Amino acid sequence: MTHTKNPDWLATLPEKVVGTTRSNGESPILLVCEHASRLIPEGLGRLGLDETAARSHIAWDPGALKVAYLLSEALDATLVEQKISRLVYDCNRPPSSGQAIRDQSEIYAIPGNTGLSPRQRADRISYIYKPFHQVLAQQVATRSKTVLVTIHSFTPVYEGRPRSVEIGILHDSDSRLADAMLDVAAKKPAYKASRNAPYGPEDGVTHTLTEHGVSAGLLNVMVEIRNDLISDEAGQRAVSAWLADILTSALKATSGGK
Repeated sequence: MTHTKNPDWLATLPEKVVGTTRSNGESPILLVCEHASRLIPEGLGRLGLDETAARSHIAWDPGALKVAYLLSEALDATLVEQKISRLVYDCNRPPSSGQAIRDQSEIYAIPGNTGLSPRQRADRISYIYKPFHQVLAQQVATRSKTVLVTIHSFTPVYEGRPRSVEIGILHDSDSRLADAMLDVAAKKPAYKASRNAPYGPEDGVTHTLTEHGVSAGLLNVMVEIRNDLISDEAGQRAVSAWLADILTSALKATSGGK
């Protein structure tokens, strides 16, 4: 066993693994950013990765949190963010998923996630996944109305293949909000918006939506933004303003959820 799997890593876990912004926001929209951070607790030794890999898109969704913050401000919406890298545990995957703790991501092997014992996996679930989803469940339970919107970003080139999609509007079995957003986006084509791209429910990316949105009959949608569009403040502000407009208009065209 290497230092990257040391059970004492919990001693280096931040006090807060979940962050909440505008907890009393008046908007029905509940923003979620599962892949907000690239922080790997010191006791995990960067999971055996070099610095370049640990800072790359495999560890987090670059730009997504900045866009989520701007949306939270513009809409007066509560935002819940995951403060630990998805490489330690991907909170948009259930414990049963093989992608929750990856030992390989794109071209990178992740030594610190290889050969984990049941106890080591259970610790990551208990100290990262469960607190995150408990906060979301509590938010939904205590609000009079919730529209669940998760914010992500994706790399413009994946496994050597360029992606032409600019913004993905993703949904699982409930497409109400996604349908309305795509209708509005077609009339305001500042960005190329596509349905269930570059990922879709068949890729296992809709766990948060189904766990807290679909299961409760709430309007829900996942937004994927190509990260070259939000690599600087100007891009982040432009995309967030467009999304705020699209979301606002789409909600007017729906019942607004429960």
